[in-house]
Amino acid sequence: MLYYSGHTRRIGNVDDGSTVTDFLPAERARGVTIQSAAITFHWPPVDPGHPGEKSVTSNSIQSSLNSSTPHTINLIDTPGHADFTFEVIRSLRILDGAVCILDGVAGVEAQTEKVWNQAANYQIPQIIYINKLDRDGAAFGKTIKQIASKLHAWPVVCQIPMYDEKGTLFVGVADAISLRLLKWAGSSDGKCITALELDDLDGSHEALGVELKRARAALVEILSEHDAEMVEKYLEYEEDHLAIPSADIIASLRRCTLNPQCNLVPVFAGASFKNIGVQPLLDAVVNLLPSPGESPDPEVSMTNINGKLSALMSGKLFTASASSAKAPGHSKGLTRKPNTALIQNLEACALAFKVVIDPRRGALVYVRVYSGSIRCGTNLYNTNLQVSERVQRLFKMYAQDSVDIQNLPTGQIGVIPGLKHTRTGDTLISYAGVNPHTGPPAPLNSLQLRPIEVPPAVFFSSIESHSLGEEKAVSNALALLVREDPSLQLSVDEESGQRHLSGLGDFHLEIARDRLVNDLKAKATLGKIEIAYRESILTASPRETFIFDQEIASRIGKAGCVANVQPLGEYSEPSQESDEYYDSAVEDGNRITITIIGNLPTHLSISQIQSALKRGAIAALSRGANHGFPLISTHASITVDTKAHIFGKDTSIIALSSAARLATKAALVKSALEGGSVIKELVMNVTISVDEASFGAVMSDISSARGGQIISLDDGDPSSGASSEAPQIDPGKVYAPPDPFESSVSEGVKEAAGTTNRQRTIVARVPLEQMVGYLKHLRSLSAGRGTFVMSADTFERVVGQREKELLKRLKGY
Repeated sequence: MLYYSGHTRRIGNVDDGSTVTDFLPAERARGVTIQSAAITFHWPPVDPGHPGEKSVTSNSIQSSLNSSTPHTINLIDTPGHADFTFEVIRSLRILDGAVCILDGVAGVEAQTEKVWNQAANYQIPQIIYINKLDRDGAAFGKTIKQIASKLHAWPVVCQIPMYDEKGTLFVGVADAISLRLLKWAGSSDGKCITALELDDLDGSHEALGVELKRARAALVEILSEHDAEMVEKYLEYEEDHLAIPSADIIASLRRCTLNPQCNLVPVFAGASFKNIGVQPLLDAVVNLLPSPGESPDPEVSMTNINGKLSALMSGKLFTASASSAKAPGHSKGLTRKPNTALIQNLEACALAFKVVIDPRRGALVYVRVYSGSIRCGTNLYNTNLQVSERVQRLFKMYAQDSVDIQNLPTGQIGVIPGLKHTRTGDTLISYAGVNPHTGPPAPLNSLQLRPIEVPPAVFFSSIESHSLGEEKAVSNALALLVREDPSLQLSVDEESGQRHLSGLGDFHLEIARDRLVNDLKAKATLGKIEIAYRESILTASPRETFIFDQEIASRIGKAGCVANVQPLGEYSEPSQESDEYYDSAVEDGNRITITIIGNLPTHLSISQIQSALKRGAIAALSRGANHGFPLISTHASITVDTKAHIFGKDTSIIALSSAARLATKAALVKSALEGGSVIKELVMNVTISVDEASFGAVMSDISSARGGQIISLDDGDPSSGASSEAPQIDPGKVYAPPDPFESSVSEGVKEAAGTTNRQRTIVARVPLEQMVGYLKHLRSLSAGRGTFVMSADTFERVVGQREKELLKRLKGY
C-alpha cells in the first residue's frame, strides 16, 4: 500500500525484516507485529513522483467517482498474536473502518474470530481481503463459506480469483463490480496491470466470464435484499444484473457496509507476496469504508450526564439533562440559557489511545481528535487526571519517523511528544480562556470519551534488580513500561517484597523483558513465568468483633465492626430491618455485604462508611491465611452497630477501613484453622486450529499430557469468536465461486489433498498452568502450522497429584 501510494520507493518483506511498520528489532527478528504502528498516506497518490506510477493506479482500475480524488488514509497496522490483543483493542477504539486479512489456505482462524468480535463491539465497518491465494491449497470459495459460518456475517463477493489456463497459477482477479478482469504481469512489481472488459474475453477466459456473470448476479441479489435503492435500480434496468452501472453498485454496497443492521461484508481477493490485488483493495478502502464524519457519534459522559458528542457540542445534551434532573444540584448551571456559550470555548476533544516511550523524543502520546482541532502552543486538560499539559510540538507519524505539523484537525491521528502525565484512555480537551491550573468549568472538567478496556493479566514473572544501586533506575524503567503498555501490571508481594510483572501471555512477558533490558537499559532479571492462583475457604467462620484503637497521623482513630466469612455458595439474601443500611456487591469474585445498624453519625455519610468498610474487606481478602493467594468465591459480611462501634469524632474513614480489614482477616484465620482452604487455578477456554495431519497428536497432548477436557471438535466455541447472539447464517445460501482443485484433480487425489490440508478445530478447557509455553510446543507438533487462542473461563480447585506437587513447590519441601 505504501509503495503504490508513492510513500516508499520499495516493497517491504516480513520475512526479510524490511517492512516499514514492523520497525522494532524484536519484530524484525521474529517476523511478527508486536506493537501497532500508525502511518499516513494518500490514495490515489497526490504526486506520483516518477513516470509509470500514475497510469494504472489512478486511471486504469479506478471504478468510482469517489476514488478519483486523493483521500488521506490513516493506517494502523495491528498485531495478530493473541498475547498482544490489547494493542488491537486500543487501535479498534479509534478506528473508523477496518480491513480484515484472511489466509486463503487456513481460512477463518481462531484469533480472527476473537478480533472480529472485538471490532463488532465498536460497530466498525469492515471489508475482508483474502490473501495468499497464490499458495498451494488456497481455497477462496471455502473461506467465503467460513465467513458465513464462523464470523456470522453475509459475505458479498466483489472479486473472484483468476488462474492461468492450467488452473494452478494465480494471475489476477475478476471484478464483479466493474465486470472486468484485472491481470497482473508475473515478473513486475505489481504496477503492470492488464484490464479486460467482459465483452472482450476470448475463449481462454470463457469459463471465468460465465462465473463473473454469476458473481455479479449474486452481488445484485444480496444488495437488493438490504437496500431499497438497489431494488429500484434493478427494476429501472429491466431486471438485468449486468446493466446496472458500477457506480450504483458501489453506492449501494457502501450504504450496506456502513449500516451495521445489514451485516454485509464485502470480500476481495489477492496475493500480497506476488503484488496482486493491492490497488483494488485501496480503491475499496476509499469507496466503501467511512470517513470520520460518517462514523458513529462518539459517546461522552460527565457528572450525571451521558450522551453523544454531537449533542454536547450543540448544547442539546445539557438541555436534555437539565429537564430530567430532579435534584437542585444537578440542574444548577444547566437550565441557564447560555448552554451554547459554555461549549463555544471548547476548542478540541481528543482521546489518547497509545503511549510510546522513545529513547530520543521521550513519551509520544498518540491521539485521535474527535472534535475541533489541536494546535501547537495550546493547553490540554486531562479530565481523567485533572491536570493541564502544554502542547509544545505536534507530529504526524510515519511508523518510526515523524514530521512536525502545526495543527491536528477533526478525525485525524497524530502524536503529542513530551506529555508527562497522560496515559492510554485519557480524554484531553482544549478550552479557551481558562486558567491551566483550575481547568474548564464544571461539568466539562469531567468530560470523558468512552474509555479503553484493559484485559486482565493472567501470567506473572518476578523482577529483581542486579543491585540496590540500580533499584531506582529499574523502578523508573518499569513505570515507563507499564505506562506504555497498560496490559502489563506491577504488583508487590506483601511478605517477600518481591515485585511481579503480570501480562497476557508468556510471549507478552518475553517481549516485555526484552524491552526492559535492551531498550530501557534496566539492569534487572525477570524470573520464571508463574501463574496467579486463588484461594477459597471451605467453612463459615464465627462472628469476629474487632475494635480498632490506634493513633493515626497524630490523631486518635477508633472504630469497630463485626465480621464473618463463608463460602460464596452458602450466601443467601438476608431480611432487612427498618433501621438498617444495607449494601451488597461483588468485587473480584467475592461478595461483600455491609450492614449498618442505628443512626448515622453527623460527620460521616452513609456512602463514606460503606466505602471505607468495603475497602477494608477487599484488603483482607487479597491474601489468604493458609497459602497467601487472593481469596475467591468468598462472602464477607461486615456489620457496624453505630451505638457500639462508632465513637464520635474519633471514628474516621481510615479507622473504619482498618477495623474492617482486621476483623475480616481474623475471621479468615478462624475459618482456615477450622475447615482449611483450597487452591484454585484459572481454567482457560482454548480453541486450537491445526491441519488434519497433526489433529490426533494435538488432541492427545491436550487430553492426556495437559489434563485438558475436550469440549468439541470442528465446531468452534462461540465465546471465543463471534457473539453467540449473532444470527446464524446458512453457508448453503451464500454464493461462493468453485475452487480450482474441485474440478482439476481426480476424486481420490482431491480427497487425499483435502484430508491433509483440511483445517480442524479443537475446543477444550485446559488449566492455565499447562498453557505456559504452549505455542512453541504446538508448533513442534504441527510443523509450525498450528495456532490457538484462549480466554479465561473460571477458577477451579486443584486436586489430586497436581495439588500435592503445587503445595510442595510453594512450601519448598
